[in-house]
Amino acid sequence: MPARTRDLLAAAITAAACLTAQCLALTTASASDEVVSRGVTIPEFYNPPTTLPAADGTLVRSEPLPLALSLPGLDGSTLPGTATRLMYKSTDSNGRPVAVTGAYVEPSADWSGTGPRPLVAVAPGTLGQGDQCSASMGLEHPLSLNSQTVSVGYEDLAIYRLLAEGVAVVVTDYVGLGATDRLHTYVNRIDEAHAVLDAVRAARSLDGATVSAASPVGLYGYSQGGGATAAAAELQSSYAPDVTLSGTYAGAPPADLTSVTKAIDGSELAGALGWSLNGFLQSDPDLKPLAEAHLNDAGKAALTDLSTMCVGDALFGYGYTRSSSWTTDGESVSDIIASTPALQKFLDEQRIGTLKPSGPVRLATGVSDNLVPHAQARRLALDWCALGGDVTYKAVVLPSVGSALLNHFAPLLTDQGDAISWLTDRLAGRPTASNCWTMPVQP
Repeated sequence: MPARTRDLLAAAITAAACLTAQCLALTTASASDEVVSRGVTIPEFYNPPTTLPAADGTLVRSEPLPLALSLPGLDGSTLPGTATRLMYKSTDSNGRPVAVTGAYVEPSADWSGTGPRPLVAVAPGTLGQGDQCSASMGLEHPLSLNSQTVSVGYEDLAIYRLLAEGVAVVVTDYVGLGATDRLHTYVNRIDEAHAVLDAVRAARSLDGATVSAASPVGLYGYSQGGGATAAAAELQSSYAPDVTLSGTYAGAPPADLTSVTKAIDGSELAGALGWSLNGFLQSDPDLKPLAEAHLNDAGKAALTDLSTMCVGDALFGYGYTRSSSWTTDGESVSDIIASTPALQKFLDEQRIGTLKPSGPVRLATGVSDNLVPHAQARRLALDWCALGGDVTYKAVVLPSVGSALLNHFAPLLTDQGDAISWLTDRLAGRPTASNCWTMPVQP
């Protein structure tokens, strides 16, 4: 772990008093507050109002969103489309109303298929926990770089590829990522699923959008996003029966957080372990005494520090960190979870694979992925097949390169074209057939 600056020392003192960033002024902003996260001023748009609409998916507010990567079209349009920043109402895992931000992009290209223009909800992969890391801000600032933070809007590539097909896109920032009133509940399957499904509802109600309730709907996500779309496909029938899914792509989904927690500990992306712990404490404050009992001062300071970091910051600041350096007894976080029933119960409740997904699903996983382990993603496919799901399983065969982060990231790029083609085929109404029968011989 790098040497602390005076700012981080101050954060550590704050952490000792309140454990997580839930205590920071950053998480209690009102509509008139200016929020600054690691030197980045968060637009006032992201400060939720004190009262939210009753219905899930209802728009709270919207405004034009300038796309950083755009060109003027010959007909006066903007390529690849026109973007709108969104805030909409959702419901969190505790059944409470929550404001979620995101963006809708109306494509300039015509939809080549038959029927109305389709809509795809993009669930971003891991971006971080600071509000400046949100996907909607990444559309405006694909690279945000200063002396305190590094944020890269890498999901823009998938978004632009979908727009080029004439598909409208809505991207969610998830609960607490962007919106300044709370901490991002990283990998909370219910929060993420609800945010994805309510983004569809919000996009369909936006004035000027060419999508409607008649538009085919698809979901796209990789890594954290793959877990979010997988969870959304499971919860659609109960939470959003009005959102019929034509197809769902779930790439490298973290379906079993017990397995994933163990894998990321000590990796390049060890900081994600801190984001997970912060998110757990945001979702279930009853876990706070357990965290206080097991985390030492360094662990508490790390959680506070990570609460405003993006992926780039975490790679530089906490790459290869072992969680045993954060605990009072030198045990790893995974060992503590395994020996603490309340913590294990919380992770078990996050398990994806206990419900049949709605509509056809394409699940892809890199066979060399040891960050979001291949085995637990393959297990999800088996679980869904056993439940009668319409599953297309894709094992992405790439050699291990020795880096867990690259083993995880490479399939995102090599499989993305096939994933988008599969999804647009579903949106166009082309049939697909489950390959569950091949699972015994699939890697």
